[in-house]
Amino acid sequence: MPDHEYRRAIDLSRAIAVEVGTPRFYLEKAKEVALSRELFADEPMSATGLRIVEERDACPGHGLTHVEKVAVDSGALVLIETGGKVPDAGVRRLVLLAHLAGIFHDICRDEKGHAARGAQEVKKILPSFSLHDGECADIVHAIRSHEAFRPYGNLSGCTAQLLADTLYDADKFRWGPDNFTETLWAMVLPREIPLKKLLARFLSGLEGIRQIRDSFRTPTGKRYGPDFIDRGLIIGERLHAALTGAEATTAS
Repeated sequence: MPDHEYRRAIDLSRAIAVEVGTPRFYLEKAKEVALSRELFADEPMSATGLRIVEERDACPGHGLTHVEKVAVDSGALVLIETGGKVPDAGVRRLVLLAHLAGIFHDICRDEKGHAARGAQEVKKILPSFSLHDGECADIVHAIRSHEAFRPYGNLSGCTAQLLADTLYDADKFRWGPDNFTETLWAMVLPREIPLKKLLARFLSGLEGIRQIRDSFRTPTGKRYGPDFIDRGLIIGERLHAALTGAEATTAS
């Protein structure tokens, strides 16, 4: 596979993403995202979780960048959904649980039914962390219910539901611009998929992304999630048009 084909495609995708602009969530909720990132960086358990994931090479096609973004955005969503004020100790604890759910959510990413398998695996890992049994259970529930296009039911307890919903939404934020600037290339390059073959399936892939638009679960996710998806679709359509010579349509 000629490297220059993908180098051009990657450069194009990132240039288009700059033109499309930053998702509104990062502009309007910058304080919450920054606080979540600060808490994430200062927490020893988060560092331990990242080491476990990295040592296992547990997220093929996604990697630590994806994991960290999902974790930080999950924490930011918890901050927003719990009031958006200076968080007390209880809220900070919920942010920690959201961070850990984000870190481990794709630990079985390369396996069929990766959410259910990941939940089983994380159930074995979490007892080594300084967590209560109920906190471990809530993280496991969140991971089990984060997969797209899978039925999920309401969980018992407000904390469990909040963690599940924030993890799902933060993970699906990645289906926006990140899908075309990072995730897509991380998945196809190691597999040496020819660019021509990728382009043949490109538009059907956009339809899958479009289905995510109305699936967000938290009030904040429902407000900002479609903006992520719309920007991603615009990037995808423009990129496909540039690489094939076709005329791009405007994503709705």
